[in-house]
Amino acid sequence: MKAFIQLLHFGYHQAMSCIFPVAIFGTLALTSVIEIPFFHRYDAILLILLGVQYLMYRSGLETRDEIKVICVFHIIGLVLELYKVQMGSWSYPEPGYTKLFGVPLYSGFMYASVASFMCQIWRRLRMDMTGWPGFTPSFLLGGAIYLNFFTHHFIPDFRWWLTALVFIVFWKTWIIYRVRTKTYRMPLSLAFIIVGFFIWAAENIATFFNGWKYPDQHDAWQLVSFSKISSWFLLVIISVIIVAQLKYVKANRTARGPRMD
Repeated sequence: MKAFIQLLHFGYHQAMSCIFPVAIFGTLALTSVIEIPFFHRYDAILLILLGVQYLMYRSGLETRDEIKVICVFHIIGLVLELYKVQMGSWSYPEPGYTKLFGVPLYSGFMYASVASFMCQIWRRLRMDMTGWPGFTPSFLLGGAIYLNFFTHHFIPDFRWWLTALVFIVFWKTWIIYRVRTKTYRMPLSLAFIIVGFFIWAAENIATFFNGWKYPDQHDAWQLVSFSKISSWFLLVIISVIIVAQLKYVKANRTARGPRMD
C-alpha cells in the first residue's frame, strides 16, 4: 500500500511537471480540427502558448528563474530550427505571419517545454545530483553535442562518439530525488534515455497533428524514425546541463547570502 501511495505522489508530480508540454500537444490537436477565425494556425498556436506561459507564471506554477531558463532554451531551439529547416531536415508547410525563414516562432516552445519539464520536476521532487563532473567537462560536452546538430550535414556525424562520451563523463553522476519523505536515486544516463524516449513518443503525436513534417511524412503520416531517440537523448543532456548549472549557481548564491557593500 505504501508503495502504491508513493507511486501516486510520483505520478502526480510528473503530471504537474508536464503541464506545458501537454498544453502544446493539446493546442496542436485542437487547432488541427478547429479553425480559428482571422488567424493562421501557426500564429494562433504562438498566441495560445504565450498565454499559457503567462498564466503559469502568474499562478505560481513557474518561477521567474524558470521562465528565464525556458527563454534561453527557446532561443537555442529556434536557432536549431532555422538551420534544420533550411537544410531540409523537416518543414512547416502551413502559412503564418509569425514565420521566420520558414520557421514558425512557436516551434521554439517545443524545446522550451523540455526545459520547463526539467525545471518543474527538479523543484517538485527536490532533486539533487551526486558526482556531477563540473562546469568545464559538462559545458564542453554540451557545446559539442549542440554543434554536432549543425555540422553533421557537412562532416561525419559524431553522435555515437558523443553518446559514448556522455556515459564516460556522467558515469559517476546520480540523480537524487524525493517522494514525500523517502529518497531515491537513479543513474543520470538512464534518466537521459527515459526522457529521450518519451520526447520521441511526444514527437510522434506532434507530427500526427501536423505540428511539422519530416520529408517522409508529406504523403502520409508514419512513425518517426527510432534514430530520433538518440537525437532527443543528446538534446535532453543539453537541457539538464543548463538547468543543473543554473541551479548550482543559485544554490551557491543563496548559501553566500546577500552581499554587504
